[in-house]
Amino acid sequence: MKRLIRAKAPLRVSFAGGGTDVPPFPQEEGGLVLSAAINRYAYGALAPRDDDTIGIESVDYGVSVDYDADHDLAFDGKLDLVKAAIHKLGRGGYDLFLHSNAPPGSGLGASSSVMVAVIGLLKEYHRLALTDYEIAEMAYTLEREELGIKGGLQDQYAAAFGGFNYIEMNHHVVVNPLRIPPDVVHELEHNMLLCFTGRTRRSDGIIDDQTQRFEKSDEAALEGLRMQKRLAGEMKDALLRRRLTEFGELLGTAWEFKKKMSPRITTGFIDEAYDAALSAGALGGKVTGAGGGGYMLFFCPFHRKHRVADTLIRMGGTVTEFEFAPNGLTTWSVDD
Repeated sequence: MKRLIRAKAPLRVSFAGGGTDVPPFPQEEGGLVLSAAINRYAYGALAPRDDDTIGIESVDYGVSVDYDADHDLAFDGKLDLVKAAIHKLGRGGYDLFLHSNAPPGSGLGASSSVMVAVIGLLKEYHRLALTDYEIAEMAYTLEREELGIKGGLQDQYAAAFGGFNYIEMNHHVVVNPLRIPPDVVHELEHNMLLCFTGRTRRSDGIIDDQTQRFEKSDEAALEGLRMQKRLAGEMKDALLRRRLTEFGELLGTAWEFKKKMSPRITTGFIDEAYDAALSAGALGGKVTGAGGGGYMLFFCPFHRKHRVADTLIRMGGTVTEFEFAPNGLTTWSVDD
């Protein structure tokens, strides 16, 4: 009887601090991010085989490939996230099946959640003991350093830990889980919505531009980054003190300062959608990732939420509600 291994790792929304997790800022000034995992996931399944072939099927990329024992799994732009994890944790004979609730480039940290889920599967297959910190650090190293995929530190830790987190980053990372009362979590879910802008984006150009501006001491970029840190702390305090109206307004403030980090962060559609949402009753909102597309997150008083949703839908956005996910990477096994 074969042991089938399953895994899921949550995606995340970032409330404030995004950009301060992108090197070299955290090493030079220290990064701070306030984020929360949501009930959108990267899913994975591993089925052992009787030979040494590795089969990988990715629903998100529409790719299904078999690699025999002699294949070197060289990085070629196809399934490189998975190959990197296999190189790190060891080969074997198995079929991997992967899919997620959001496309790559959605701004919800999907690619990092996929990496964390794959590490979780291989950890169980090879019966390795890894902590949440070790999984997140490995995912970051493989994705950002070995594969050279541009981005920050926060996504891998959000996927591994789950829940609401206040993440401190300098020469190492400290994840501070926040004990948000259940009624506050329910009220946040009651008052927040996600809007897909209709396009995904590659964040490379945005992140490169933001990094160059920081390294050149661009005043607007520096102000935007430093305010992200301050707002992450203020929004954390607002959550813990149950001041949700203030939290919603600060979400909008965080967006105004995020745009200072690079002119590429926003687009004409994002600006129009944001202004229309506020006119319909939203207190604040922001893009959830590096910018340029993906998802927008809004905080709306509940009695106005339907008006905000209708407005965004009329503009071509896809609106969805969501819940927060208290757990990070989860693995389990079943007998086939």
